[in-house]
Amino acid sequence: MFITFEGSDGSGKTTQVPQLVEFLCEKGCRVFQTREPGGTPIGDQIRTVLHDLKNKGMHAHTEILLYAASRAQLVAQEIQPRLAAGEIVICDRYADSTLAYQGYGRGLDLTVLRTILNFATGGLQPNLTLYLDLSPAEGLRRRQQAAQSGAEWNRMDAQSLEFYERVYAGYQTLIAADPARWVTISANGERDTVQTQIRAVVAARLGL
Repeated sequence: MFITFEGSDGSGKTTQVPQLVEFLCEKGCRVFQTREPGGTPIGDQIRTVLHDLKNKGMHAHTEILLYAASRAQLVAQEIQPRLAAGEIVICDRYADSTLAYQGYGRGLDLTVLRTILNFATGGLQPNLTLYLDLSPAEGLRRRQQAAQSGAEWNRMDAQSLEFYERVYAGYQTLIAADPARWVTISANGERDTVQTQIRAVVAARLGL
């Protein structure tokens, strides 16, 4: 099974993913955890370029093509081989992030984006996508608070609230278009509460 996590920055994906992986490993599952952009040596180099605050002048077309390049490498090098070997793959962000951020957020043509995504991924779609739901204002507040404590503050974090509101609305459109794949979980609760809900959804899908 291919499971992806989506949501606004600050929604807690990076915290929740390893806890789910730990749970599944305890159940005897073979699990591979990865993230986007990155997940491979080549992809991590691209991630550095995408996140560098010095690259504020990056054109939106450049941005989408760099994300697609990182994703293509990850799918070919890690995700497809591990799925073929019977592993569960859990990815922190995937193609839906491009539709939400570059499509709805940046305003790029969705038909063109879907063509690029299909080329980069070979048409690979997740079996389950967990959306951690958090308001754009609260997500931005959390990211700013984390940055003050020493966490990374990157080029994508340094966007306006209006941008994140467009991204949020985009996610709602994507969820409504494919309700069988998406499961929405509120990210407003305590971390353990959110994790309990995530584990319940995944265990039910896997029949654990």
